[in-house]
Amino acid sequence: MTVDPAVLDELGRLRSRVPELSGSVLATADGLVVAHDSHGIEPDTLAALAAAHLALARRFAHAVNHGELRESVVECDGGYITSYTAGPNALLTVVTSGDANLAMVHLEARRCVRRIVKLLALENASQQHLRPEIPQQTGPSSIPLARRTPMATLSNAPRRRTAAG
Repeated sequence: MTVDPAVLDELGRLRSRVPELSGSVLATADGLVVAHDSHGIEPDTLAALAAAHLALARRFAHAVNHGELRESVVECDGGYITSYTAGPNALLTVVTSGDANLAMVHLEARRCVRRIVKLLALENASQQHLRPEIPQQTGPSSIPLARRTPMATLSNAPRRRTAAG
């Protein structure tokens, strides 16, 4: 896949606006790197982990009926890892140091995501045949987890122990 230079420029501008940024990765929802500006961070690993995290965070959002997921923040001892949905099939993940102003990171990353979504929409419209839309997952994941697990089939009534003897 050829990366639009405008997307790379946008990631570079994000780095210049957020000096505490260690790296950024734009990935598909299934964990493939679209573009990255990461030095010292393995973009393929970050993309795969971010996609898995996004899927789990989406399940959290739906489990509590809060609608569609927009972003997720992981706070660590050494900094933050924030992921932002970039349309239905992509996400932007940024890694920042612990002294980053998280409100500023959100502001700049959200602006970056809006511009990237527009760029990707233009690219997809001009090159529709290169990458089809990733279909929404159907099947067991559309059934609430509580009804799919073996524990869900057990009775909620307390069990009594009988004396052996």
